[in-house]
Amino acid sequence: MKDPIAVHTISLGCPKNLTDTELLLGGLPGPARPVDRPEDARLVLVNTCGFIRPAVEESVAEILDAAQALRGLDPKPLLAVAGCLVSRYGQELRDSLPEVDLWLSTHEIPDWPSRIANALSRAPSVAPKRLLTSPPSYAYLKISEGCRHACRFCTIPSIRGPLKSRPVRDLADEARHLLDSGRSELILVAQDLTAYGRDLGYEPGLRGLLKTLLPLKGLARLRLLYLYPAGLTPGLLDFLKDAGPPLLPYFDIPLQHAHPDVLQSMGRPFAKDPRRVVDLVRDRFPEAAIRTSLIVGYPGETRTHFEYLLRFVRETRFTHLGVFAFQAEEGTPAAKMPRQVGMKTRQARRDAVMAAQAEISEEWLEGFQGRELDVLVDAPHPEWPGLHVGRAWFQAPEIDGVTYVSGPGVKPGAMVRATVDDTKTYDLVALAG
Repeated sequence: MKDPIAVHTISLGCPKNLTDTELLLGGLPGPARPVDRPEDARLVLVNTCGFIRPAVEESVAEILDAAQALRGLDPKPLLAVAGCLVSRYGQELRDSLPEVDLWLSTHEIPDWPSRIANALSRAPSVAPKRLLTSPPSYAYLKISEGCRHACRFCTIPSIRGPLKSRPVRDLADEARHLLDSGRSELILVAQDLTAYGRDLGYEPGLRGLLKTLLPLKGLARLRLLYLYPAGLTPGLLDFLKDAGPPLLPYFDIPLQHAHPDVLQSMGRPFAKDPRRVVDLVRDRFPEAAIRTSLIVGYPGETRTHFEYLLRFVRETRFTHLGVFAFQAEEGTPAAKMPRQVGMKTRQARRDAVMAAQAEISEEWLEGFQGRELDVLVDAPHPEWPGLHVGRAWFQAPEIDGVTYVSGPGVKPGAMVRATVDDTKTYDLVALAG
């Protein structure tokens, strides 16, 4: 057996990035031994996000912090920087950050382990396996890379490239590996799940993939993240309704706005009334949990446009909602559009939408007071002994609220029946047993 490699990992951004990190760790030329401090590592890996300006700034700060921690060490650990930031600003980064030993772009993800192996002067791993870093309750399954849409505000196609779906057989094998590791919730992620298979000529698409995954042994929950509104056709929704458990009635639909003028300016693939897709979902799933993301302060967004959006949020009453103040990202058409909205206005509009959503969330969660729920336990609470962090079916990890749970049988990875005895703005408190 090869000697273990001490690795300090920083994985930023979305779950798709996390799966890339886990695949790299599983393909190292020796077992990865995680360490908490970069100075104790043989390999320091920073997997970056470069989607919007705040993510770029965070990624650069993490790289600089890692480089500072390694300065003067002998032998110096290998500092590798991977991910979206590298794909977006490759040569500029190389010129400005000579402290980095190895740059890994998203266009060469399959080659990451072999390039690390070469840099460490080791033979590549013969049979790489994904090394999971998520809690023992869930794992992400990335079903495709890139995007086929051309939204005018988005950098993803230029960073990640066009749609590249993974074969069903590969995904089924990986899903079995994840379930065999003890995970009971699988979360499918992609830039657009509904586009799955179109680049492969795989006509069954997402439906065919789900038919393969849903019967797998050990699967208690299957969650779908990032369902583009244009792809949520009546036919697909009818299929999802008939599929039933373990498929969760959880819909992450990034609408981005509500006003048709703004949607058309954004180049969204569903530029008509977004109420239609929400109604289609709720007609088939009356109790559905619906999450969306919105952008406020897009170029040309008037006060009238914004008030229309705010009314839409209050009337639609989403289960979960994320709001972003528009960022004029370099290289996107939206960055050059006239009538840019001032940052103070953008932030004020974001705050107004989030305040409205906080009221909606608090009122909705109050309806669970005294009710029993199945809670999947993720991890112990970092500060309160005996208390654990878990999730009900309508709570996705990292992006939604949580359920704090205690009582008999509560441990990471367990599914427990618990009674809700307190509700917060975004979280629940429950007692098992």
